[in-house]
Amino acid sequence: MSRPLEEALFGAPSPRARAVTRALSALTAGALLLLAAGVVLRFYSAGQLDARYWNFFAWPTTWAFLANGLLGTLKSAAMAAVIALAFGLVLLLGRLARLRLVRWPSIAVIEFLRGTPTLLLIYVCFLVLPQAGIKLSTYWMLTLPISLSTAAVVAEVYRAGVLAVPRGQANAARSLGMTKAQVFFYIVFPQALRYIVPALVAQLVIVVKDTTFGYVVTYGELMQNAKVLIANYHALVPVYLVVALLYCLVNYAISRASKRLGRPMH
Repeated sequence: MSRPLEEALFGAPSPRARAVTRALSALTAGALLLLAAGVVLRFYSAGQLDARYWNFFAWPTTWAFLANGLLGTLKSAAMAAVIALAFGLVLLLGRLARLRLVRWPSIAVIEFLRGTPTLLLIYVCFLVLPQAGIKLSTYWMLTLPISLSTAAVVAEVYRAGVLAVPRGQANAARSLGMTKAQVFFYIVFPQALRYIVPALVAQLVIVVKDTTFGYVVTYGELMQNAKVLIANYHALVPVYLVVALLYCLVNYAISRASKRLGRPMH
């Protein structure tokens, strides 16, 4: 006897559905293992797993060099995140303003920054601004474009969170005599942040990834240092594998931290 559609969609899975899920999961895991084994075998055949391509990872200087690059990545990403979160809030307030003279320019800035590739903004800071007599350090040539590009997205994420807060709470706070600013910053915005933590974390991960554009301005970040190692030791696959692992660890740490922020307060 078939189950009703609503129960099939939202109810607990039946024993048959659980068996099918387990079988598909096992097949998927097996396919991924075979794929991974094929990749490893291919690398082995190409000689990329030879010890001569990995020996330099036993040297402390190699890890110090990578750590220096990772520090550059974190410094740029952290500053870009701080600026993006703050400027995104400014853009949000402008976006929600009733005064058209404020709202329309804010919308224009958000749409322009969201629609412009981050790499293009970096080239503007790298090539165009010096023509106008504005010279930035390589750190700001990378960090500022990432900040602006992310701020536009963060502003829209903020707005989605604010609109998700039930309007009755703002009305109740207003009935108690709170000003609009107090309602926004004490009632609405803190609750909105709870809703949008996953989306903000996703943006922070993108910020970390965007720092790999540092090669354009020769900023010393992790990817730039990885290219130096590849040029010196001709170890393309080992270096990229190690660097990918480092990026995964950083982004995993951000995800873990976000889960702590997303926990309900008691």
